[in-house]
Amino acid sequence: MLELEHEFRVVDVHARLQTGAATPAGTTPLQPDRLEREMHQAGIVRSVVFPPVSPETSYVAANNGVARHSVERPFIAFARINGVEEPTTNAGSRFRNAFSRQQSHHTTPEDVEQYAYDDRFHGFVLDPAADGLPTDDVLDVLEDVSLPLIVSGGDGAPSAVLADRLFDRSFPVIVSHFGGHPLNRKQMHETIDRLEGTEDCYLETSAVRYRDVLERALLEHPDRVFFGSGVPDCHPNVAIMEILTLDVSADKLRRAFSKNACRVVEGLGPQW
Repeated sequence: MLELEHEFRVVDVHARLQTGAATPAGTTPLQPDRLEREMHQAGIVRSVVFPPVSPETSYVAANNGVARHSVERPFIAFARINGVEEPTTNAGSRFRNAFSRQQSHHTTPEDVEQYAYDDRFHGFVLDPAADGLPTDDVLDVLEDVSLPLIVSGGDGAPSAVLADRLFDRSFPVIVSHFGGHPLNRKQMHETIDRLEGTEDCYLETSAVRYRDVLERALLEHPDRVFFGSGVPDCHPNVAIMEILTLDVSADKLRRAFSKNACRVVEGLGPQW
């Protein structure tokens, strides 16, 4: 068992929590008790948790399961949402999006309101490559409730698409994997470049394995980087060590590990 000691208060904004008996294809199961134990051993004091991707399935039951298993644990539940639009900019996709219709498993504006005013949830999670992008009416309600949205960026949802649909909205947007999953260094740098023109956009570190990318973001935008472990795909000790070994000041590490995220995500602060 890995053990790690460090001097920082660490909060995690990217932990996937499996709460049901069935495990969606392509995912790694990690039950609540084991997740809590691994986080504690790594020195992580609070974690944002959300259910795994399950395309063409309503997330109501999964979200409620995550909220239920967060009670009396150091977990902050985020609700996973989905949408009907493809996250691409080519003409074919734009045409298909124009004729897309809401299905019963898609997130509605009413769903967003219900999650937002349920004190069990502190924000939302979206994987556009797997679940599509919400329509404008859903995004409008996300603006109204103004809770943070964690969005997966990468080959299936490049930063240009995320910027076009999300970055100019008034709610905080936290881009997972620096917008370059899987291991696309060029896209990660492009997402960092886009921070210059945004006010409420942030990057989270899960699955970012490039030291130069992490150091560039922390040096150029020290207030925009959040630590994300990427559990269960990565052990939290390993994710923390990748940040601890960067050639940046202790103040910048402290910001990435806790201070930045605590400004944006209610429930991660020391008072909780």
